[in-house]
Amino acid sequence: MPLSHEYHANPFDRRGILPVMVLGEESIMVAIAILAAGKGTRMKSTLPKVVHTLGQKTLVERVLDTAQGLKPERQIVIVGYHADKVRQVLADRILADRSLEFVEQTKQLGTGHAAQQLLPALAGFTGDLIILNGDAPLIRPSTLEKLLKVHQENGNSATILTAQLTNPKGYGRVFSDEKGYLTEIIEDRDCTPEQRENRRVNAGIYCFRWPDLERALPKLTAENDQKEYYLTDAVNFLSPVMVMDVPDEAEITGINDRKQLADAYAMLQDRIKTEWLLKGVTIVDPASVTIDDTVTIAPNAIIEPQTHLRGTTTIGAGSRIGPGSLIENSTIGENTTILFSVVMDSTVNSGSTVGPYAHLRSAAVVGENCRIGNFVELKNSQIGSGTNAAHLTYLGDATLGTQVNIGAGTITVNYDGQAKHRTNIGDRTKIGANNSLVAPLTIGNDVTTAAGSTIVEHLPDDCLAIARARQVVKPNWKKS
Repeated sequence: MPLSHEYHANPFDRRGILPVMVLGEESIMVAIAILAAGKGTRMKSTLPKVVHTLGQKTLVERVLDTAQGLKPERQIVIVGYHADKVRQVLADRILADRSLEFVEQTKQLGTGHAAQQLLPALAGFTGDLIILNGDAPLIRPSTLEKLLKVHQENGNSATILTAQLTNPKGYGRVFSDEKGYLTEIIEDRDCTPEQRENRRVNAGIYCFRWPDLERALPKLTAENDQKEYYLTDAVNFLSPVMVMDVPDEAEITGINDRKQLADAYAMLQDRIKTEWLLKGVTIVDPASVTIDDTVTIAPNAIIEPQTHLRGTTTIGAGSRIGPGSLIENSTIGENTTILFSVVMDSTVNSGSTVGPYAHLRSAAVVGENCRIGNFVELKNSQIGSGTNAAHLTYLGDATLGTQVNIGAGTITVNYDGQAKHRTNIGDRTKIGANNSLVAPLTIGNDVTTAAGSTIVEHLPDDCLAIARARQVVKPNWKKS
Protein backbone atom coordinates (compact mmCIF):
# COMPACT_ATOMS: atom_id res chain seq x y z
CA MET A 1 0.00 0.00 0.00
CA PRO A 2 1.58 3.33 -1.03
CA LEU A 3 2.01 5.72 1.85
CA SER A 4 2.45 9.47 1.90
CA HIS A 5 4.74 10.84 4.61
CA GLU A 6 5.98 14.26 5.64
CA TYR A 7 8.69 14.11 8.28
CA HIS A 8 9.70 17.30 10.08
CA ALA A 9 13.09 17.38 11.75
CA ASN A 10 13.29 18.12 15.43
CA PRO A 11 13.13 21.93 15.94
CA PHE A 12 14.67 21.69 19.41
CA ASP A 13 18.01 20.51 20.73
CA ARG A 14 18.26 16.71 20.97
CA ARG A 15 19.24 15.31 24.34
CA GLY A 16 21.18 12.16 25.06
CA ILE A 17 19.70 8.68 24.94
CA LEU A 18 18.23 7.54 28.23
CA PRO A 19 17.46 3.86 28.89
CA VAL A 20 14.07 3.13 30.43
CA MET A 21 14.52 -0.49 31.46
CA VAL A 22 17.38 -2.92 31.39
CA LEU A 23 16.63 -6.60 30.80
CA GLY A 24 19.80 -8.54 31.44
CA GLU A 25 22.55 -6.65 29.64
CA GLU A 26 20.26 -5.16 26.98
CA SER A 27 18.95 -1.61 27.23
CA ILE A 28 15.53 -1.16 25.66
CA MET A 29 14.91 2.32 24.37
CA VAL A 30 11.48 3.89 24.29
CA ALA A 31 9.80 6.30 21.92
CA ILE A 32 6.43 7.92 22.46
CA ALA A 33 4.08 9.10 19.74
CA ILE A 34 1.08 11.29 20.50
CA LEU A 35 -1.89 11.36 18.15
CA ALA A 36 -2.70 15.07 17.81
CA ALA A 37 -3.85 15.51 14.22
CA GLY A 38 -7.62 15.74 14.67
CA LYS A 39 -9.71 18.83 14.21
CA GLY A 40 -12.08 18.28 17.10
CA THR A 41 -15.19 19.48 15.30
CA ARG A 42 -17.41 19.05 18.34
CA MET A 43 -15.31 21.57 20.28
CA LYS A 44 -16.79 24.21 17.93
CA SER A 45 -13.52 26.10 18.00
CA THR A 46 -10.99 27.56 15.59
CA LEU A 47 -8.27 25.98 17.74
CA PRO A 48 -7.11 22.39 17.27
CA LYS A 49 -8.66 20.27 20.01
CA VAL A 50 -5.36 19.28 21.62
CA VAL A 51 -4.32 22.88 22.39
CA HIS A 52 -7.41 23.62 24.46
CA THR A 53 -6.42 24.01 28.08
CA LEU A 54 -7.25 21.83 31.05
CA GLY A 55 -6.23 23.87 34.06
CA GLN A 56 -3.01 25.68 33.22
CA LYS A 57 -1.85 23.23 30.53
CA THR A 58 -2.98 22.25 27.06
CA LEU A 59 -4.32 18.74 26.57
CA VAL A 60 -1.32 17.61 24.54
CA GLU A 61 1.07 19.24 27.01
CA ARG A 62 -0.44 17.17 29.82
CA VAL A 63 0.07 13.97 27.84
CA LEU A 64 3.68 14.91 27.14
CA ASP A 65 4.28 15.71 30.81
CA THR A 66 2.84 12.36 31.86
CA ALA A 67 5.15 10.52 29.51
CA GLN A 68 8.28 12.14 30.96
CA GLY A 69 8.50 9.51 33.69
CA LEU A 70 9.38 6.96 31.00
CA LYS A 71 12.48 8.97 30.02
CA PRO A 72 11.77 8.44 26.31
CA GLU A 73 14.56 8.67 23.77
CA ARG A 74 12.16 9.97 21.11
CA GLN A 75 9.06 12.13 21.57
CA ILE A 76 6.96 12.53 18.45
CA VAL A 77 3.75 14.50 18.04
CA ILE A 78 1.64 13.54 15.02
CA VAL A 79 -0.01 16.74 13.82
CA GLY A 80 -2.53 17.51 11.10
CA TYR A 81 -5.28 20.09 11.53
CA HIS A 82 -3.66 23.51 12.06
CA ALA A 83 -0.33 21.73 12.44
CA ASP A 84 1.59 25.01 12.63
CA LYS A 85 -0.57 26.15 15.55
CA VAL A 86 0.10 22.95 17.49
CA ARG A 87 3.84 23.26 16.82
CA GLN A 88 3.89 26.89 17.93
CA VAL A 89 1.93 26.25 21.12
CA LEU A 90 4.30 23.46 22.10
CA ALA A 91 7.35 25.52 21.17
CA ASP A 92 6.07 28.32 23.43
CA ARG A 93 5.12 26.11 26.37
CA ILE A 94 7.46 23.10 26.38
CA LEU A 95 11.09 23.41 27.41
CA ALA A 96 13.61 22.97 24.63
CA ASP A 97 15.19 19.94 26.30
CA ARG A 98 12.03 17.94 25.64
CA SER A 99 13.46 17.13 22.17
CA LEU A 100 10.11 17.15 20.42
CA GLU A 101 9.72 15.94 16.87
CA PHE A 102 6.71 16.44 14.62
CA VAL A 103 5.29 14.14 11.97
CA GLU A 104 2.47 15.42 9.78
CA GLN A 105 -0.65 13.46 8.89
CA THR A 106 -2.03 15.60 6.09
CA LYS A 107 -5.18 13.50 5.75
CA GLN A 108 -6.80 12.02 8.83
CA LEU A 109 -7.62 8.48 7.77
CA GLY A 110 -7.67 6.74 11.13
CA THR A 111 -5.32 5.72 13.90
CA GLY A 112 -3.56 3.15 11.76
CA HIS A 113 -2.92 5.76 9.09
CA ALA A 114 -1.49 8.08 11.76
CA ALA A 115 0.89 5.34 12.90
CA GLN A 116 1.94 4.75 9.30
CA GLN A 117 3.30 8.29 9.19
CA LEU A 118 5.91 7.20 11.75
CA LEU A 119 7.60 4.79 9.35
CA PRO A 120 10.22 7.21 7.97
CA ALA A 121 10.63 9.00 11.31
CA LEU A 122 11.44 5.80 13.21
CA ALA A 123 13.41 4.05 10.50
CA GLY A 124 16.22 2.16 12.21
CA PHE A 125 14.70 2.47 15.68
CA THR A 126 14.76 -0.88 17.47
CA GLY A 127 13.06 -0.11 20.79
CA ASP A 128 9.50 0.07 22.05
CA LEU A 129 6.89 2.60 20.95
CA ILE A 130 4.09 3.84 23.18
CA ILE A 131 1.20 5.47 21.33
CA LEU A 132 -0.89 7.96 23.30
CA ASN A 133 -3.89 10.14 22.52
CA GLY A 134 -3.43 13.89 22.64
CA ASP A 135 -7.03 14.33 23.82
CA ALA A 136 -6.78 11.92 26.79
CA PRO A 137 -4.90 13.97 29.40
CA LEU A 138 -5.83 12.13 32.62
CA ILE A 139 -3.63 9.08 32.20
CA ARG A 140 -1.29 8.71 35.18
CA PRO A 141 2.50 8.26 34.91
CA SER A 142 2.28 5.15 37.09
CA THR A 143 -0.10 3.55 34.58
CA LEU A 144 2.27 4.11 31.67
CA GLU A 145 5.19 2.81 33.73
CA LYS A 146 3.26 -0.35 34.53
CA LEU A 147 2.20 -0.77 30.89
CA LEU A 148 5.83 -0.59 29.79
CA LYS A 149 6.92 -2.99 32.52
CA VAL A 150 4.28 -5.59 31.60
CA HIS A 151 5.22 -5.22 27.94
CA GLN A 152 8.96 -5.63 28.40
CA GLU A 153 8.99 -8.26 31.14
CA ASN A 154 6.74 -10.52 29.04
CA GLY A 155 8.58 -9.90 25.77
CA ASN A 156 5.35 -8.83 24.09
CA SER A 157 5.04 -7.74 20.51
CA ALA A 158 2.19 -5.47 21.63
CA THR A 159 0.49 -4.62 24.90
CA ILE A 160 -2.91 -2.92 24.87
CA LEU A 161 -4.16 -0.77 27.72
CA THR A 162 -7.75 -1.68 28.51
CA ALA A 163 -10.39 -0.48 30.94
CA GLN A 164 -13.24 -2.15 32.77
CA LEU A 165 -16.00 0.40 32.13
CA THR A 166 -19.00 0.72 34.38
CA ASN A 167 -21.11 1.15 31.25
CA PRO A 168 -19.32 -0.21 28.17
CA LYS A 169 -22.31 0.13 25.84
CA GLY A 170 -21.20 1.11 22.35
CA TYR A 171 -17.57 0.11 22.87
CA GLY A 172 -15.85 -2.83 21.28
CA ARG A 173 -15.06 -5.57 23.81
CA VAL A 174 -11.57 -6.93 24.41
CA PHE A 175 -11.20 -10.61 25.31
CA SER A 176 -8.18 -12.39 26.75
CA ASP A 177 -7.24 -15.68 28.31
CA GLU A 178 -6.55 -16.18 32.00
CA LYS A 179 -2.92 -15.08 31.56
CA GLY A 180 -3.88 -11.79 29.91
CA TYR A 181 -3.07 -12.72 26.32
CA LEU A 182 -5.41 -11.17 23.77
CA THR A 183 -7.80 -13.57 22.10
CA GLU A 184 -10.06 -11.20 20.13
CA ILE A 185 -11.61 -7.77 19.89
CA ILE A 186 -15.31 -7.71 18.96
CA GLU A 187 -17.31 -4.60 18.08
CA ASP A 188 -20.30 -3.94 20.33
CA ARG A 189 -22.82 -4.50 17.53
CA ASP A 190 -21.31 -7.91 16.80
CA CYS A 191 -21.29 -9.16 20.42
CA THR A 192 -23.65 -11.81 21.68
CA PRO A 193 -25.63 -10.97 24.84
CA GLU A 194 -23.11 -13.03 26.83
CA GLN A 195 -20.15 -11.24 25.26
CA ARG A 196 -21.67 -7.88 26.12
CA GLU A 197 -21.39 -8.81 29.77
CA ASN A 198 -17.64 -8.33 29.35
CA ARG A 199 -16.89 -4.76 30.47
CA ARG A 200 -13.30 -4.64 29.17
CA VAL A 201 -12.78 -2.15 26.36
CA ASN A 202 -9.81 -0.81 24.42
CA ALA A 203 -8.40 2.37 26.00
CA GLY A 204 -6.66 3.42 22.78
CA ILE A 205 -3.18 3.38 24.35
CA TYR A 206 -0.63 0.87 23.12
CA CYS A 207 2.92 -0.29 23.63
CA PHE A 208 4.51 -1.94 20.57
CA ARG A 209 7.84 -3.51 19.82
CA TRP A 210 8.55 -1.08 17.01
CA PRO A 211 10.25 -3.44 14.50
CA ASP A 212 7.19 -5.71 14.71
CA LEU A 213 4.75 -2.85 14.22
CA GLU A 214 6.94 -1.47 11.43
CA ARG A 215 6.42 -4.68 9.49
CA ALA A 216 2.68 -4.79 10.24
CA LEU A 217 1.70 -1.21 9.36
CA PRO A 218 1.96 -1.58 5.53
CA LYS A 219 -0.44 -4.53 5.75
CA LEU A 220 -3.34 -2.45 7.12
CA THR A 221 -6.35 -1.93 4.86
CA ALA A 222 -9.35 0.42 4.95
CA GLU A 223 -11.95 -2.22 4.18
CA ASN A 224 -14.57 -0.96 6.63
CA ASP A 225 -17.56 1.35 6.73
CA GLN A 226 -15.45 4.37 7.70
CA LYS A 227 -12.81 3.70 5.04
CA GLU A 228 -10.14 4.24 7.67
CA TYR A 229 -7.01 2.38 8.74
CA TYR A 230 -7.36 1.12 12.32
CA LEU A 231 -4.40 0.58 14.61
CA THR A 232 -6.30 -2.25 16.32
CA ASP A 233 -6.04 -4.22 13.09
CA ALA A 234 -2.26 -4.28 13.50
CA VAL A 235 -2.54 -6.79 16.33
CA ASN A 236 -3.72 -9.37 13.79
CA PHE A 237 -0.11 -9.44 12.52
CA LEU A 238 1.57 -9.44 15.95
CA SER A 239 2.25 -12.04 18.63
CA PRO A 240 2.27 -12.25 21.56
CA VAL A 241 -0.22 -9.51 22.45
CA MET A 242 -1.30 -8.89 26.04
CA VAL A 243 -3.90 -6.65 27.64
CA MET A 244 -3.55 -4.64 30.85
CA ASP A 245 -6.44 -3.01 32.69
CA VAL A 246 -6.06 0.61 33.80
CA PRO A 247 -6.69 0.95 37.57
CA ASP A 248 -9.17 3.82 37.18
CA GLU A 249 -11.43 4.12 34.15
CA ALA A 250 -11.34 7.92 34.47
CA GLU A 251 -7.72 7.84 33.30
CA ILE A 252 -8.73 7.04 29.73
CA THR A 253 -11.33 9.81 29.48
CA GLY A 254 -11.20 11.35 26.02
CA ILE A 255 -12.22 14.94 25.32
CA ASN A 256 -14.31 15.67 22.25
CA ASP A 257 -16.47 18.64 23.29
CA ARG A 258 -16.67 21.41 25.89
CA LYS A 259 -18.85 19.32 28.19
CA GLN A 260 -16.27 16.56 28.30
CA LEU A 261 -13.56 19.19 28.86
CA ALA A 262 -15.48 20.47 31.89
CA ASP A 263 -16.02 16.91 33.14
CA ALA A 264 -12.30 16.19 32.80
CA TYR A 265 -11.50 19.33 34.77
CA ALA A 266 -13.79 18.14 37.57
CA MET A 267 -12.01 14.77 37.60
CA LEU A 268 -8.62 16.46 37.64
CA GLN A 269 -9.68 18.72 40.50
CA ASP A 270 -10.98 15.78 42.51
CA ARG A 271 -7.66 14.01 42.01
CA ILE A 272 -5.62 17.08 43.05
CA LYS A 273 -7.69 17.94 46.11
CA THR A 274 -7.79 14.35 47.32
CA GLU A 275 -4.01 14.25 47.17
CA TRP A 276 -3.66 17.43 49.27
CA LEU A 277 -6.26 16.31 51.79
CA LEU A 278 -4.35 13.08 52.33
CA LYS A 279 -1.14 15.09 52.80
CA GLY A 280 -2.56 17.05 55.71
CA VAL A 281 -4.04 20.14 54.05
CA THR A 282 -7.48 21.25 55.24
CA ILE A 283 -9.85 22.14 52.39
CA VAL A 284 -13.02 23.31 54.08
CA ASP A 285 -15.34 23.02 51.07
CA PRO A 286 -13.60 21.15 48.25
CA ALA A 287 -16.51 21.61 45.85
CA SER A 288 -16.03 25.39 45.83
CA VAL A 289 -12.21 25.36 45.61
CA THR A 290 -9.96 24.91 42.56
CA ILE A 291 -6.25 24.07 42.77
CA ASP A 292 -3.90 23.72 39.82
CA ASP A 293 -1.62 20.70 39.79
CA THR A 294 1.33 23.09 39.62
CA VAL A 295 0.54 24.39 43.14
CA THR A 296 2.42 23.30 46.26
CA ILE A 297 0.77 23.40 49.71
CA ALA A 298 2.45 22.61 53.02
CA PRO A 299 0.69 20.49 55.67
CA ASN A 300 -1.60 22.27 58.13
CA ALA A 301 -2.50 24.99 55.67
CA ILE A 302 -6.22 25.78 55.55
CA ILE A 303 -7.95 26.51 52.27
CA GLU A 304 -11.27 28.21 52.86
CA PRO A 305 -14.31 28.09 50.51
CA GLN A 306 -14.38 29.94 47.19
CA THR A 307 -10.59 30.05 46.99
CA HIS A 308 -8.63 29.41 43.79
CA LEU A 309 -4.92 28.55 43.70
CA ARG A 310 -3.36 28.79 40.26
CA GLY A 311 -0.04 28.58 38.46
CA THR A 312 3.24 28.13 40.29
CA THR A 313 1.85 29.06 43.69
CA THR A 314 3.33 27.87 46.99
CA ILE A 315 1.41 28.01 50.29
CA GLY A 316 3.34 27.74 53.56
CA ALA A 317 2.46 25.63 56.60
CA GLY A 318 -0.21 26.99 58.90
CA SER A 319 -1.43 29.61 56.46
CA ARG A 320 -5.11 30.36 56.03
CA ILE A 321 -6.17 31.23 52.49
CA GLY A 322 -9.65 32.60 51.91
CA PRO A 323 -12.51 32.50 51.90
CA GLY A 324 -12.95 34.17 48.54
CA SER A 325 -9.29 34.53 47.52
CA LEU A 326 -7.40 34.09 44.25
CA ILE A 327 -3.67 33.31 44.47
CA GLU A 328 -1.77 32.97 41.18
CA ASN A 329 1.96 32.44 40.57
CA SER A 330 2.73 33.61 44.09
CA THR A 331 4.58 32.50 47.21
CA ILE A 332 2.78 32.67 50.54
CA GLY A 333 4.85 32.11 53.68
CA GLU A 334 3.98 30.25 56.85
CA ASN A 335 1.20 31.31 59.23
CA THR A 336 -0.10 33.92 56.81
CA THR A 337 -3.73 34.94 56.32
CA ILE A 338 -5.17 36.02 52.96
CA LEU A 339 -8.83 37.01 53.26
CA PHE A 340 -11.12 37.91 50.31
CA SER A 341 -8.11 39.10 48.31
CA VAL A 342 -6.25 38.68 45.00
CA VAL A 343 -2.51 37.98 44.97
CA MET A 344 -0.83 37.59 41.58
CA ASP A 345 2.87 37.21 40.74
CA SER A 346 3.79 38.30 44.27
CA THR A 347 5.28 37.16 47.57
CA VAL A 348 3.79 37.42 51.06
CA ASN A 349 6.20 36.40 53.79
CA SER A 350 5.45 34.58 57.03
CA GLY A 351 3.15 35.96 59.69
CA SER A 352 1.54 38.62 57.51
CA THR A 353 -2.14 39.37 57.02
CA VAL A 354 -3.67 40.45 53.71
CA GLY A 355 -7.21 41.69 53.22
CA PRO A 356 -10.06 41.76 53.16
CA TYR A 357 -10.31 43.06 49.59
CA ALA A 358 -6.63 43.69 48.97
CA HIS A 359 -4.93 43.34 45.59
CA LEU A 360 -1.24 42.45 45.23
CA ARG A 361 0.25 42.28 41.74
CA SER A 362 3.29 42.73 39.52
CA ALA A 363 6.01 41.36 41.80
CA ALA A 364 4.80 42.88 45.04
CA VAL A 365 6.76 41.61 48.05
CA VAL A 366 5.38 41.81 51.58
CA GLY A 367 7.81 41.24 54.45
CA GLU A 368 7.21 39.27 57.62
CA ASN A 369 4.53 40.26 60.14
CA CYS A 370 2.98 42.95 57.96
CA ARG A 371 -0.62 44.01 57.65
CA ILE A 372 -1.97 44.83 54.21
CA GLY A 373 -5.56 45.72 54.97
CA ASN A 374 -8.93 46.69 53.54
CA PHE A 375 -8.91 47.91 49.94
CA VAL A 376 -5.12 48.21 49.70
CA GLU A 377 -3.42 47.72 46.35
CA LEU A 378 0.28 46.93 45.97
CA LYS A 379 1.90 47.00 42.56
CA ASN A 380 5.62 46.33 42.01
CA SER A 381 6.32 47.35 45.59
CA GLN A 382 8.52 45.92 48.33
CA ILE A 383 7.22 46.20 51.89
CA GLY A 384 9.61 45.75 54.82
CA SER A 385 8.91 43.55 57.83
CA GLY A 386 6.50 44.87 60.44
CA THR A 387 5.05 47.49 58.09
CA ASN A 388 1.32 48.24 57.99
CA ALA A 389 -0.92 49.70 55.31
CA ALA A 390 -4.28 49.05 56.88
CA HIS A 391 -6.85 50.97 54.83
CA LEU A 392 -7.68 52.40 51.41
CA THR A 393 -4.17 52.73 50.02
CA TYR A 394 -2.37 52.44 46.69
CA LEU A 395 1.36 51.75 46.79
CA GLY A 396 2.76 51.47 43.28
CA ASP A 397 6.47 51.28 42.42
CA ALA A 398 7.45 51.81 46.05
CA THR A 399 10.01 50.49 48.50
CA LEU A 400 9.10 50.68 52.18
CA GLY A 401 11.42 49.94 55.07
CA THR A 402 10.62 48.13 58.31
CA GLN A 403 7.96 49.19 60.83
CA VAL A 404 6.47 51.81 58.51
CA ASN A 405 2.85 52.87 59.03
CA ILE A 406 0.83 54.11 56.08
CA GLY A 407 -2.24 56.17 56.93
CA ALA A 408 -5.61 55.54 55.33
CA GLY A 409 -6.17 57.06 51.93
CA THR A 410 -2.48 57.36 51.02
CA ILE A 411 -1.32 56.91 47.42
CA THR A 412 1.99 56.97 45.63
CA VAL A 413 1.66 59.22 42.60
CA ASN A 414 3.98 57.12 40.45
CA TYR A 415 3.07 58.10 36.88
CA ASP A 416 3.83 61.47 35.29
CA GLY A 417 2.03 60.75 32.04
CA GLN A 418 5.10 59.32 30.34
CA ALA A 419 7.05 57.19 32.81
CA LYS A 420 6.70 55.43 36.16
CA HIS A 421 8.79 56.64 39.12
CA ARG A 422 9.63 55.09 42.47
CA THR A 423 8.89 56.16 46.02
CA ASN A 424 11.34 55.10 48.75
CA ILE A 425 10.30 55.29 52.42
CA GLY A 426 12.74 54.61 55.26
CA ASP A 427 12.37 52.59 58.45
CA ARG A 428 9.90 53.53 61.22
CA THR A 429 8.37 56.33 59.14
CA LYS A 430 4.73 57.28 59.69
CA ILE A 431 2.78 58.56 56.71
CA GLY A 432 -0.33 60.52 57.69
CA ALA A 433 -3.82 59.79 56.42
CA ASN A 434 -4.78 60.97 52.96
CA ASN A 435 -1.23 61.68 51.76
CA SER A 436 -0.20 61.96 48.14
CA LEU A 437 3.47 60.98 47.66
CA VAL A 438 4.55 62.36 44.30
CA ALA A 439 7.38 60.28 42.81
CA PRO A 440 10.28 60.27 42.28
CA LEU A 441 10.53 60.69 46.01
CA THR A 442 12.75 59.59 48.89
CA ILE A 443 11.54 59.82 52.49
CA GLY A 444 14.09 59.10 55.22
CA ASN A 445 13.98 57.08 58.44
CA ASP A 446 11.82 58.11 61.41
CA VAL A 447 9.86 60.69 59.40
CA THR A 448 6.30 61.78 60.16
CA THR A 449 4.07 63.41 57.57
CA ALA A 450 0.93 65.29 58.52
CA ALA A 451 -2.50 64.14 57.44
CA GLY A 452 -3.67 65.55 54.13
CA SER A 453 -0.15 66.33 52.89
CA THR A 454 1.03 66.27 49.29
CA ILE A 455 4.73 65.48 49.49
CA VAL A 456 6.74 66.52 46.44
CA GLU A 457 10.24 66.97 47.88
CA HIS A 458 12.68 64.52 49.41
CA LEU A 459 12.54 64.35 53.21
CA PRO A 460 15.58 63.83 55.48
CA ASP A 461 15.66 61.52 58.48
CA ASP A 462 13.83 62.40 61.68
CA CYS A 463 11.65 65.25 60.46
CA LEU A 464 8.01 66.30 60.42
CA ALA A 465 6.60 67.32 57.05
CA ILE A 466 3.43 69.35 56.66
CA ALA A 467 2.45 70.00 53.07
CA ARG A 468 -1.12 71.24 52.89
CA ALA A 469 -2.97 74.51 52.49
CA ARG A 470 -3.47 76.42 55.73
CA GLN A 471 -7.00 76.17 57.03
CA VAL A 472 -8.96 79.39 56.59
CA VAL A 473 -12.18 80.03 58.50
CA LYS A 474 -14.43 82.86 57.38
CA PRO A 475 -17.17 83.60 59.93
CA ASN A 476 -20.60 84.84 58.99
CA TRP A 477 -20.21 83.36 55.52
CA LYS A 478 -23.89 82.86 54.80
CA LYS A 479 -25.52 86.07 53.64
CA SER A 480 -28.82 86.99 55.20
